[in-house]
Amino acid sequence: MKISLIKKEFAMKRIVLTLTVLFSVVAIANAQKYGFIDSEYIMENIPSYTAAQEQLDQLSSQYQKELESMHAEIEQMYQDYQAESVLLSEDMKRKREDVIISKEKDYKELQRKYFGPNGDLFKKRQGLVKPIQDDIFNAVQELATDGSYAVIFDKAGGTTLFFTNPRYDLSDQVLQKLGYK
Repeated sequence: MKISLIKKEFAMKRIVLTLTVLFSVVAIANAQKYGFIDSEYIMENIPSYTAAQEQLDQLSSQYQKELESMHAEIEQMYQDYQAESVLLSEDMKRKREDVIISKEKDYKELQRKYFGPNGDLFKKRQGLVKPIQDDIFNAVQELATDGSYAVIFDKAGGTTLFFTNPRYDLSDQVLQKLGYK
């Protein structure tokens, strides 16, 4: 009987300890401040970002037109080759094929140069947009430190926030820190 009583007492102490820890965790979690921002909204309200996007769109369009023109030229060369291939010697056919293949390689290389992972458009975007993004990040970080926020979420671009109370939306405060509005 004494062993049974000791086990019950031990179990009771364990439950009390578990509940104490659980209530402490809940109290600490409730003491944390959380906020969210909408980075798309912030960037849309920064004139230099809008100007940078327009510049990038123009550059992208220019690159695309150049590539389309080059592609049309290659298509025309291929059609001409097909139409004239019956009249060409094997040596002439090979030379024309080599020229077309070379043009296709040049096209793919230019496409990579403009739109590749480290292409001209990416580098231009880094030069124009990254400083703005860095400023936003620094303003959010400063807001988090000043306001004692544990976490600040970004509701733009894929983060799913089922409900957001506008009271905790810090987007306008970020814009103010950056000197807008």
